[in-house]
Amino acid sequence: MSDDTAHTTPTTFRATVPGVARIGVNRELKRAVEAYWAGRIDATALERVAAGIRRDNRQRLIAAGFDSIPVNTFSFYDQMLDTSVLLGALPPRVASVADPLDRYFAAARGTADIAPLEMTKWFDTNYHYLVPEIGPDTAFALDPAKIRDEVAESLAEGVPARPVVIGPITFLALSKAVGGAAEPLSRIDDLVPLYAELLGELHRAGVHWVQIDEPVLVTDEGSGSHDLADLAERVYAALSAVADRPRILVQTYFGDAADRLAALGRTDVEGVGVDLVAGTSDGVVSAGLTDKLVVAGVVDGRNVWRTDLDEALAALDSLHGHVGALAVSTSCSTLHVPYTLRGEYDLDAALHGWLAFAEEKFAEVAALSRALTHGITDQAEQFRASRAALATRESDPRLRVSAIRERLAGLEPTDWTRTAAGVRREAQDAAASLPVLPTTTIGSYPQTVEIRRARLALRNGAIDDTAYRTRMQREIAEVIALQERVGLDVLVHGEPERNDMVQYFAEQLDGFFATANGWVQSYGSRCVRPPILFGDVTRPNPMTVGWITYAQSLTDRPVKGMLTGPVTILAWSFVRDDQPLADTAGQVALAIRDETIGLERAGVPIIQVDEPALRELLPLRAADREAYLDWAVTAFRISTGGVADATQIHTHLCYSEFGDVIGAIAALDADVTSIEAARSHMEVLDDLNSAGFAAQVGPGVYDIHSPRVPTVDEMTASLREALAAVPADRLWVNPDCGLKTRSNDEVVQALTNLVAAAHRARDEVAAPIG
Repeated sequence: MSDDTAHTTPTTFRATVPGVARIGVNRELKRAVEAYWAGRIDATALERVAAGIRRDNRQRLIAAGFDSIPVNTFSFYDQMLDTSVLLGALPPRVASVADPLDRYFAAARGTADIAPLEMTKWFDTNYHYLVPEIGPDTAFALDPAKIRDEVAESLAEGVPARPVVIGPITFLALSKAVGGAAEPLSRIDDLVPLYAELLGELHRAGVHWVQIDEPVLVTDEGSGSHDLADLAERVYAALSAVADRPRILVQTYFGDAADRLAALGRTDVEGVGVDLVAGTSDGVVSAGLTDKLVVAGVVDGRNVWRTDLDEALAALDSLHGHVGALAVSTSCSTLHVPYTLRGEYDLDAALHGWLAFAEEKFAEVAALSRALTHGITDQAEQFRASRAALATRESDPRLRVSAIRERLAGLEPTDWTRTAAGVRREAQDAAASLPVLPTTTIGSYPQTVEIRRARLALRNGAIDDTAYRTRMQREIAEVIALQERVGLDVLVHGEPERNDMVQYFAEQLDGFFATANGWVQSYGSRCVRPPILFGDVTRPNPMTVGWITYAQSLTDRPVKGMLTGPVTILAWSFVRDDQPLADTAGQVALAIRDETIGLERAGVPIIQVDEPALRELLPLRAADREAYLDWAVTAFRISTGGVADATQIHTHLCYSEFGDVIGAIAALDADVTSIEAARSHMEVLDDLNSAGFAAQVGPGVYDIHSPRVPTVDEMTASLREALAAVPADRLWVNPDCGLKTRSNDEVVQALTNLVAAAHRARDEVAAPIG
């Protein structure tokens, strides 16, 4: 670093966050982006909304008292996609799109002629990122326009801007090799010079600190052929040796970076960010960081519970003498929690006191920073409120319901063990006569304007329950008729009554609370409102039986009952942190079990219990995975273990890298497993076969997250790929996921093509016999 920079750059800061949400308090970005896609606004109008969101975020953090503000955390779709643009690593197939913004969205969503990038989960969160593709001809080149513009925008307001960028190790470790390329991490030496060039650009722009995110350092990702500690030391020794640059903060989160911290300590980077909620302070104490700023994430950035400020301050105090300087932060970006508790008027006083959304977490960070400097007396009210919240949670009777605890404790393995799969298959084949390569969909159908208006009218009291039910039954009848017209074999009711596949159930189970405006981003413009699981879980009444039996009354074809599994309900909720996840999963599993049995008693022949989040909760370190998979599989089997052999159990998994959980997928013991495969070209089937998976499977042939409708020929080609790996008598034909986000026209065309492809494949399968 030059002498001039060393003299003029602030050496430390005291309070910050690694990043913030970008959808807007009222989901302004979602509405603007979707309006741009629909052609209702132009790029100028879209950027105006984006600039307003960025300005609002900066002002919120300044008002909280932070002295270093993360910028470049805004994204129109996804931060990994932004990094692909930064590094010139967009796939070649989008190069024909002339406009840069439209090229960006083509990579994210696809077009009529361009397939989008794959999508999978961001570590063990419910956020989805777009997987960069690294081919043998990928020629990296720096394009810093976005980060340069956002830095200039911030500095013009006098904001102490700290630009944030995904680091080279994480970017490559989470990328995918295509076209016969070597593993992406083998290209690390191609990226280091680009990051060095970026540091020079930021230095010239007047930046004092830059944050380089390396969350992969808390995982075992890539460690098969690369030692991540050695790689981190080599990369950051090179980057910290750049002559004219800002100070570097290497930010980790979602776990304990362990020996990777010591590796960073041996470089000349000036700062290291650590997650002390998911990790511990032990690694920091022993990492040799006595000459560095440590940004300590002691406020949980992923869950919504108020921080135990006394415990957090003790963790901070334990670092004194072991670090050069100390700043307070959230454990990760607040992208994963709602904006603010303001406006949540339906919360009871006790629950309100237990919670902290992003805005409240900012206040906790500031209070801890001031207490660290000036002592607790200066922040007495904040600490008193923290203690009071903990005390009321300890004594609230909703958190200890003896009946459900006794029932769970009394379960035996026989309660979740079904008879052999072959015996069940014979009973199910006799109960329902289905053709080879049966066709179905995953569950949801488009949530039309009429459906949303009816739901709003019910919430506002404009219509009563009876009128609402009548409107939803009309929607169900239309969906059943549509499926019969296109010729599907196994139907669904379309889920018009469901606002969300988790929230719908949470609103009917005791122990949950649904927020009014607790929106978080799932991917792109897709936002969800995770419910809050605060107490012991029980099912007071049937939740789906009436809707499914009504749908079945409209058709002679079998209709699937549609439920969400216990692991996914946990993964897509904000879950209580005062007991093991396994115990909470068992309670939810019993509630789903009761619903499964209720559906069977009502005559429903097929029941689908979705677990798309099975891979999502997988611990980031391999040593912790066996215990998780054991209780996750058990929870699913508790949910489905109470039905007869003739009742066919389906499950659905989507948008994850499944290799690490293939054994667990088989252990779920579902009769039929539908699984995302369209974007990955059936690659998952090889993994299933290698694990000895012998059950029926439905690999998706239609990527529903893209507006692009594949042709009959394309779907037939996908089925041929599937038939090369799975015999016809075990193969189902279905989309990747539910159809909720698609338009009616897209759905009709896609399902028409899907059925035609299935018939063509049936003919090809039968031809040799004929």
